[in-house]
Amino acid sequence: MRFTPILAALALSASAAAAQDAITVAIQLEPPNLDPTAGAAGAIDSVLYSNVYEGLTRFASDGSIIPGLAREWEISEDGLTYTFHLHEGVTFHDGSAMDAEDVKFSLDRARAEDSTNAQKGLFAPIESVEVVDPLTVKVTLSAPTGNFLFNMAWGDAVIVAPESADNLANMPVGTGAFKFDNWVQGDRIELSRNPEYWGEPAKLARATFKFIADPTAAFAAVMAEDVDAFVGFPAPENLPQFEADPRFQVLVGNTEGETILAMNNKLPPFDNVKVREAVAHAIDRQAIIDGAMFGVGTPIGTHFAPHNPAYVDLTDLSQFDPELSKKLLAEAGFADGFETTLKLPPPSYARRGGEIIASQLRAVGIDAKIENQEWAQWLENTFKGKDFGLTIVSHTEPMDIGIYANPDYYFQYGKPEFVALMDKLNATTDPEARTALLQDAQRMIAEDYVNAYLFELAIPTIAKTDLKGLWLDQPTQAVDLTGVSWGQ
Repeated sequence: MRFTPILAALALSASAAAAQDAITVAIQLEPPNLDPTAGAAGAIDSVLYSNVYEGLTRFASDGSIIPGLAREWEISEDGLTYTFHLHEGVTFHDGSAMDAEDVKFSLDRARAEDSTNAQKGLFAPIESVEVVDPLTVKVTLSAPTGNFLFNMAWGDAVIVAPESADNLANMPVGTGAFKFDNWVQGDRIELSRNPEYWGEPAKLARATFKFIADPTAAFAAVMAEDVDAFVGFPAPENLPQFEADPRFQVLVGNTEGETILAMNNKLPPFDNVKVREAVAHAIDRQAIIDGAMFGVGTPIGTHFAPHNPAYVDLTDLSQFDPELSKKLLAEAGFADGFETTLKLPPPSYARRGGEIIASQLRAVGIDAKIENQEWAQWLENTFKGKDFGLTIVSHTEPMDIGIYANPDYYFQYGKPEFVALMDKLNATTDPEARTALLQDAQRMIAEDYVNAYLFELAIPTIAKTDLKGLWLDQPTQAVDLTGVSWGQ
C-alpha cells in the first residue's frame, strides 16, 4: 500500500492523540513509604492524596472543603454529632466495597492508643464512631470542634480497609481515580486510571511520578522535555528562562508551607527564651529568601500562612538585629556564644538556606554545625528522636498551628496556656471568635520565640504549555491529577 502524505498526517495525528493520555510529573522528594495514615512525610500526600486515597471530605484547589467519600452530612444543633452519608457503589482498588464499616475502622484506627498516625491529634475530639447502616456513619465528638470537617480532609484521615491496612506502606489500596501500579524505589511511582472509579473518571490513563532531587538535574529534565511537569521546581533561579520559552508555562502559587528554623525547646540552651529570641534576631529572612529561593517566598513572623484571613503580621517581633542578638545572648549567660547542631533535610530551601543561616548565626557567636540528612534519617533521628539543636523544615500541612499544643512534637513546646487556647479554639464554632483565638495563638508562639519563622514556601510549577488542570496553589501538599488533561 502506498503511504500518501495525507495518510501519513492522519497516522501521526492518531499517534499523537494516543500519546496524550499519559503524563510524567517530576517532584523533588520521594515518599519514604506509601501510607499517609502512618507516615509524617508530606511527599506521601504529594503522590497519593486524592489520586489514590480519599477521605470523607477533601480540599479543593482553592483550599475550600468539599465532599469526598461522604456526599453530604448533617451536624447536630449542639455541634457534637456528625452524620455522614456515603456515596453508593464505591469500591477499593482490590474490588472490595467501601462502606460505613471501613470508615469506622479508619477513624478508630487513627485514634487508637497504639495509633502511629502522625496527626493523631486530628482525631482526639472523636468520642465514638457508629455504623448506622452500610452508607451512614455517625461520629460523636466529646466537645464541639469547629475544624472537624477541615481535619477530615487531611491526608492522614483517608479511608482504608482492614484487609489491606497492614500493607499500605508498600501496596497502597484506596478508592481514588488512579490505582497504584508500581514503585521503582529511587526513581518513580506509576499509577493508572481506575476503570471502576465511583466519581468523575480521570482524563489521564497513566501517570508517572519521577523523583529528581538535584536542582541541576531538574533543570535538565524539564529542558529536555523528559518530564511533562515539575511541581515544586527546586531551582527558582531558572524561572525567568522558562517564562521566556514558549514550550512551557510557569505557575507560581501559594502553599501552606511555613518554613522555619526549628529549635529544640527542651534542649539547653534553647530551653531559655532569651536564647531563642537571640537566634530569631540573628536571622535576616530576606537574605535567606533572596539567597536560597531567589526572591520567591513571603516573610513570616509566626506559624501561619499569610494568605489566610486570620494571619497577623508579627515579623517586627523578630526583625534582623545582630546587636540585639548578642545582647540577649550575654544576658542569657552566653556572651561568648555556644555550639549546636543544624540538621538539614534534602530540600533546597533547607540545604541552601542552612548555609546562609549558619553564617548569620556565626556572626553573633553561635557555631551551628551543619549535618546534611536524607529524609529517612531526618524523620527517624531529628523528627522522631528529637536529636537536634536546630533544623530547617517547611510545614506544609494546612493551618497546623495546633502542633504547638503537643509537648511531644519534635520542637517540644506544649506550653499549658497554649494547650488551653487550642482547646478553646477546638470548642468554638463562631467564625469571628475562632479568628480572634487563632490570632492570640500566633502572638503567643511568636512572643515565646518557639522557633525562628522564616518564610512561606511558594510552589513553582513548570509544565508544558498544553497541559491543563494542574493546581496553582497547594492548600495541602498534593499533586492532584484527577482533573488534569492535555488540550489546546
